[in-house]
Amino acid sequence: MSEYPMPAGAVAEALRGGQVIPAHPLALTDARKLDECRQRALTRYYHAAGAGGIAIAVHTTQMAVHQPAVGLYRPVLALAAETIAACDADMGRQTIRIAGICGQTGQALAEAMSARELGYHVGLLSLADLAGVSDDLLIAHCRAVGQVVPLMGFYLQPAAGGRLLSLEFWRRFVEIPNVVAIKVAPFNRYQTLAVVRAVAESGRAGEIALYTGNDDNILADLLTEYAVKVNGSTVEVSMVGGLLGHWACWTKRAVEQLAQCKQARRGGSIPAALLTLAARVTEANAAVFDAANGFAGCIPGVHEVLRRQGLLANNFCLNPAEVLSAGQAAEIDRIQRCYPELCDDAFVRGNLHRWLA
Repeated sequence: MSEYPMPAGAVAEALRGGQVIPAHPLALTDARKLDECRQRALTRYYHAAGAGGIAIAVHTTQMAVHQPAVGLYRPVLALAAETIAACDADMGRQTIRIAGICGQTGQALAEAMSARELGYHVGLLSLADLAGVSDDLLIAHCRAVGQVVPLMGFYLQPAAGGRLLSLEFWRRFVEIPNVVAIKVAPFNRYQTLAVVRAVAESGRAGEIALYTGNDDNILADLLTEYAVKVNGSTVEVSMVGGLLGHWACWTKRAVEQLAQCKQARRGGSIPAALLTLAARVTEANAAVFDAANGFAGCIPGVHEVLRRQGLLANNFCLNPAEVLSAGQAAEIDRIQRCYPELCDDAFVRGNLHRWLA
């Protein structure tokens, strides 16, 4: 194995081409144990909806799965990998497998090894557990994990447990040879621009795929082309796809929306109707992610949509205290009533029996 293992060429090319990558939730029984049947059904749903990748053991999966006492990290990775492989074999395609990796260096290395052993293509590296650590130590940590699996960087918003990351950090991070992508999710335009600038200045804009995780700005991110001046030349950088908790529900519509954004960018003009749609998607996200309450109900919100569709048996989280906020269900009702075009209920209804089989 090389010092910095690279993903297969087809995987890197697919990432650069731009994909819908849902952040996979965790299906639980009423006893709050892993519901393997519905966990498989979710994976099958994303695959059938046209997702080009699936990310597991990430924030939407609930970070508690990384705790040894919970004991779910390897099981959820193994179950997703097995289900994706079966779906890919049936459909004759390859879905990008992304494993969430977090913790101090020892834990992160162990998780990266598990991900590699289970056939994951890329590790989405969260630095949330390294608050207050210097850039030098952060980069050493990232390089150590990069020697096990190819890396997707992750700028997680502080409101969801992330930490601020400097422009200088990103400049050094993109020098790691097997950084193949970055999920940009600070929910902040200035911090988003820092990542864009670092990639533009690195000379690797054609190699590193940027994925929006800014659930408050999804379609606008996908429609924007940045033209960054670097040493007198202009470097064009864009978000090619998304790795999003919001795309864990209504995924069929997300696939259609990404296709619309790609078509508009190829055509060189943005239809006004697409900007209106972008605002509606943000409004929908505000309800599902519970923006009014500082995102306290973001994971239960995703679960609630999936429960209403029959994909989940409940909207439970591992932590019984993590529930929908007051008024959140009514806001989701309003979105579904006012903007049915954002929902894929008919698609789910027509296929649910197969996914649950």
